Amino acid sequence: MSPTPPASGQPRPAAVVNEDIRALWPAAGRELGECERARYELLLAEWADAVRAEVVEAA
Repeated sequence: MSPTPPASGQPRPAAVVNEDIRALWPAAGRELGECERARYELLLAEWADAVRAEVVEAA
């Protein structure tokens, strides 16, 4: 799991970030801890950037 987007300034593909988000969610219904929640919020922001970049690229 990459902690930050690539240094090139290009966001990681949304599908890759989504995999990281899915891997973060624990099985068995346990809630995320404080550190996991912070990581989740960063990943959500990264995912949103990646989706916007992919939409612009497709246009």
